Amino acid sequence: MDLQMLQFYGGYLDESSSTSSSMPPMKPHVLFFTDPLGINAVQLHSLARDLASAIPEAAFTFLGDQETLLSLRHATPNIKLISFDHCIPNAEFSAGFFERFLAEGTQIYNRMLRVAALMEGRPVTCVISDAFMWIAESVPDVKMPLWIACYFGFSLAMLAYALTDRFLCIYGDDEDNAAVSQESLSILPIFKKMRVCDLPDDILFGHHRAFHLKNIRKILTTAEIVIFPCLPIFLDEATFRYAGIKCGLPIYPHSLLSPISLSCYEEECLQWLNNCLALSVVYIFFDVSSTSTLPLAELIEVAHGLEDSNVHFLWSIKEEHRSCLPEGFIDRTRHIGMLVSWTPHQSVLTHPSVALFVGLSGWKEVFQCFQAGVPMLLRSFNGEGSMIARAVQEIWGAGKKFDSRIQRWWLRRAIEAILWGDKGNQMRLRARELGIRIMGSTFADGSFSNNFHHLVKVIRKEETI
Repeated sequence: MDLQMLQFYGGYLDESSSTSSSMPPMKPHVLFFTDPLGINAVQLHSLARDLASAIPEAAFTFLGDQETLLSLRHATPNIKLISFDHCIPNAEFSAGFFERFLAEGTQIYNRMLRVAALMEGRPVTCVISDAFMWIAESVPDVKMPLWIACYFGFSLAMLAYALTDRFLCIYGDDEDNAAVSQESLSILPIFKKMRVCDLPDDILFGHHRAFHLKNIRKILTTAEIVIFPCLPIFLDEATFRYAGIKCGLPIYPHSLLSPISLSCYEEECLQWLNNCLALSVVYIFFDVSSTSTLPLAELIEVAHGLEDSNVHFLWSIKEEHRSCLPEGFIDRTRHIGMLVSWTPHQSVLTHPSVALFVGLSGWKEVFQCFQAGVPMLLRSFNGEGSMIARAVQEIWGAGKKFDSRIQRWWLRRAIEAILWGDKGNQMRLRARELGIRIMGSTFADGSFSNNFHHLVKVIRKEETI
């Protein structure tokens, strides 16, 4: 079909202005776009691949920066990867480039629609973006196709961002006290196990980040659908309505649970674990590639806690950080511990010898522990980490959180209680139950599976939202 014969607004078909009632229905064209940093590009691309397989007649355009696109696995014929260079002149990555996204949101968005439509040969019918995509602040102010936002973190934190204005009204005038307040959040029953100090930092200190918070809240409450990874039967429609979210759709987080590339360390790690007794190993992993790096003082406390516990441990720690460990620690613990620079994370978690995970309270790590049925000791930092750790301890009963910084005596007691105490057995059972529930939701009639099929039908316009 000749594109010049179609009525476009910013690169998509304006159906209301079409004068031909005999025009055949337009096949779906879904545009994915990431933020300039490509933070959640892997998750978005994973969703794009799933949808591309489910809707083979549809076209998918995936926009991102050149470096991010080169890192993505691309084997689906109906997905086109397009660099921002095609939409934004001089789009090389820089601080100035990011500022342009914030300052020129509407113009950039419209160029994205036009470029995607022209390169594919059909107009865009659906846009899927990261909920933290700040460019989208101006998107709701322009006429657009179906817009779906993706939140790849913890669902309670997502609700908190949607309710930012209410939290700021309650706690915004006393930010210093709010940051340490143990007061329960009473705004919704679902928050009753949370404390004020668990709120993400950018909400607690929101008056200093008003632009950022305004954008996230507007995205969550303006998008027609917000999709997110979530445990089943956790949030209901009334809760979404209260938060101003039109439609919340939890789907199975394939990207969180996908296999990691293998390396030479895999055989080494698994062979060592094979020589350990069942449920006897503590697995430690603090992702030093993230912005929430464990402070040096706490790294030392972890080492002392492991040595004092005298338990078998597998510690994923980079070579350059081992010099910071207590003098003689490696030699003294050589008979019970193994230090490696990389671990096949999911393979380690699911190994029968692993009894406990110790690490940061990232949603990815927690979800993988549920899948493996492994209890957790979690250290939270900024962002939504404190809410996640609190939920693991108070809502799901599948682990414990460090109330503040890691201390050797607390770590030793917690390890002993979980490995050899009744409380640890209960946590392990809860983690396994949650893992079974998650997997059950992916079956043909499970909630994740049903929600994904509903999403497919909405994109095909076979069902309404």
